[in-house]
Amino acid sequence: MPAPPPPTPPPAGTALRTLQRWRETGRDERVDFIAEEVPVAMGYNGTVFSVMMATPCDLEDFALGFSLSEGLITRPEQLMAVEVHDQLEGIELKMTVAADAPGAALAPSDGRLLPGRGGCGLCGSRQLEDVLRPLPPVGDHRLYSPTALQRAVAGLAQHQPMNAASGSTHAAAWADASGRIGWVREDVGRHNALDKLIGALHHNAHGSEGGLLVISSRASYEMVSKAARAGASVLAAVSAPTALAIDLAHTAGLCLVGFARNGGFNVYTHPERLKAP
Repeated sequence: MPAPPPPTPPPAGTALRTLQRWRETGRDERVDFIAEEVPVAMGYNGTVFSVMMATPCDLEDFALGFSLSEGLITRPEQLMAVEVHDQLEGIELKMTVAADAPGAALAPSDGRLLPGRGGCGLCGSRQLEDVLRPLPPVGDHRLYSPTALQRAVAGLAQHQPMNAASGSTHAAAWADASGRIGWVREDVGRHNALDKLIGALHHNAHGSEGGLLVISSRASYEMVSKAARAGASVLAAVSAPTALAIDLAHTAGLCLVGFARNGGFNVYTHPERLKAP
């Protein structure tokens, strides 16, 4: 007989699915929380730019953060409206941007050739220049303490209800200079989580400056690119960075931290942004 569903409703971004659990002692059937992943079409003034595989929550934050980090708008106020349309195949975000926004005059040839998969931030980019666009220099030159960084890393798991239920989502968090986490967003894609966080910060009239960005994933080049474009000065990842991510962070003036765990971390670029113990 099938096991009853879990007594609590699934967290936003998850769904209930039946599974068979196989163990040495036998098998049983149960219902578990599973992370959702759906196609989300990102449209600008009637032209679809990309289809991203994402978790279908915090979509307004996703629209704003994605638009900023992809350079389709240069200021939050250029995103004038976001309409969320549920379709049979997925979700369409119909965005209206101001006439002076880069995304206002997209042609069909400007879109992505491939959908953005859950593990890819720039899948389908047509040109090499689209991938390695110049990054703005980091303008925030304040210092942050190692204690604050470790406090933020240690507290991240407590702010991941989706991952606690499903075990398959990433998180991006903003913490203040003391290491207290203020905003967190989760998604099956690490880059989507960061885009959603960037959008949430702006929706709360708060930039990424004056705090730390912490991500529950590796620090690949697109994560560094998004963090730098958002104005962050410190990006800490619980896993490793890539060589290109280190090079980009060095050029942009971003302090890049990897293997941020309880007990220590590695600093790959601009250690001067962290106060000596």
